[in-house]
Amino acid sequence: MRILGIDCGSHLTGYGVIETGSPRHLLVEAGVVKTNQKDAFPERLLTIATALREVVGRCAPDEAAVEETFQSVNAASAIKLTEVRGAVLLVLAEAGLKVGEYSPARIKLAVTGNGRADKEQVQWMVRSLLNLAEPVASFDASDAVAVALCHAASRATAVLR
Repeated sequence: MRILGIDCGSHLTGYGVIETGSPRHLLVEAGVVKTNQKDAFPERLLTIATALREVVGRCAPDEAAVEETFQSVNAASAIKLTEVRGAVLLVLAEAGLKVGEYSPARIKLAVTGNGRADKEQVQWMVRSLLNLAEPVASFDASDAVAVALCHAASRATAVLR
């Protein structure tokens, strides 16, 4: 099974695709969608949606997972993040993918064992769990892979219930 994990951001949206189904997970692809901060916000949403449609087409995930919006001190940033999530969820729905949504703390807990882990710890554990020679290139991409790993773990425990 292939799982697409997405870490939403209005400037950098991370994505990661893993192959799972055995005790080991394999990294298929990870990267970031970078938007031009000088573009109008609707154009930035279009950039994100277009790039994610390409990832879905290229990697053919079976399911997807997205980080839930976290509480932000800056209301304007929280609103923009929610709008990015809306565009991402639309792309995933268009592709007919089942989508899991997880809080940042749950993702960190699933990957590192610590719901308050920092980005470096998440990146290190993603590298370790996937047995990668090098860490995933950016924090946004490694966070997205962590979202996919969290979804894989949640699916595995759901089967046991």
